[in-house]
Amino acid sequence: MDAARDQPRPDTAATAAARPASVGSPLEVLRIFLKLGVSSFGGPIAHIGYFRDEFVVRRKWLDEHAYADLVGLCQFLPGPASSQVGFSIGLMRAGYAGALAAWAGFTLPSAMALVLFAYGAGALGGPVGTGLLHGLKLTAVAIVAQAVWGMARSLCPDRERASIAVAATLIILFSTSSVAQIGAIVLGGLAGLWLCRDGTSALASHVAMPVSRKAGLVALTLFFALLAGLPVLRGLTGSSGVALFEAFYRSGALVFGGGHVVLPLLREAFVTPGWLGDDAFLAGYGAAQAVPGPLFTFAAYLGTVVTPTPHGVAGALLGLVGIFLPGMLVLLGMLPFWNSFRKRAGAQAMMRGVNAAVVGVLGAALYNPVWTTTVKSPGDFGIALVGFVLLAVWRAPPLAVVTFCALAGVVVGLR
Repeated sequence: MDAARDQPRPDTAATAAARPASVGSPLEVLRIFLKLGVSSFGGPIAHIGYFRDEFVVRRKWLDEHAYADLVGLCQFLPGPASSQVGFSIGLMRAGYAGALAAWAGFTLPSAMALVLFAYGAGALGGPVGTGLLHGLKLTAVAIVAQAVWGMARSLCPDRERASIAVAATLIILFSTSSVAQIGAIVLGGLAGLWLCRDGTSALASHVAMPVSRKAGLVALTLFFALLAGLPVLRGLTGSSGVALFEAFYRSGALVFGGGHVVLPLLREAFVTPGWLGDDAFLAGYGAAQAVPGPLFTFAAYLGTVVTPTPHGVAGALLGLVGIFLPGMLVLLGMLPFWNSFRKRAGAQAMMRGVNAAVVGVLGAALYNPVWTTTVKSPGDFGIALVGFVLLAVWRAPPLAVVTFCALAGVVVGLR
């Protein structure tokens, strides 16, 4: 046993429990997260289960209470929750280099697969290729429907939060404003402060991270400076590269509730200005379900196929950095302050309302663009319905559902 563990420092018991059992190397972190990056199918909730099995049960890098506390923090913040959990574990294990290694190992396998799909998708022609791409779009219908269903059951269990979700859906459906999604989430938070105070509780566990308050403030300052400054820089320079980076960064900064919620934000940022069409957008989104790792790697596909420059591999790298950077900055910014802030009943109530509004935003996205641009016939509806039942009832692996929808799309296309 390590000497440091035989003679613990004079910290609190909770802090000691939250610290990793020993200090590791970035290379060790990279190796483990690469394995997870090529095997973690199933979306953010499944990823959190994979991480628990690997780092709590098997490797014992942290205990159950510390892990639950970490997951709670990442669910609270905007950004990709599972990637933020992995980033935090790498940070705990091997410092900032370990955090970067964890992100790279978990992200790059699926990103490379989607870049290859982006280059190959254009070669898909004829009835087979058209049917395959349409089947991938139908996969998106099933996946988003299952996400709405599952999130609604867990995040809207009472009439107050269900009402907030419905109100957010109506705001999105009947508004033509580009800021409707942001407004719906903000109003959800305000409604949560008023309606969702019942059942909040202060949590006692503690997570120790090697991030000082000064570093946290610098990260938060950079997060908000980029969010406010990139649109200004975009207008001043007229650079397409700045415009693309700003679109990715804005989408990553405003996502609450998991990877699927980024869909309407990315569509607004990329399809609305005409940088790519709905068909290509939804085909890529469907392909993103077939690969392991975080759904945010959809940005690598978008960066590859967009019309403005840079695109291709350079656009994929720009997209990955742009969409992941805000979530990591706000995570680093909150880590030194989280334990005191999250115990406040008002903060818990606000996030209940925000999470309910997120369900509404995703529900609106299920209708438009996912449903309206994809389901055109009884056969399309049947494929999407079977895919949804396989996911929601049979608990089939997402890869199996993607395979079914793609093959069914080919069969229907050949008829």
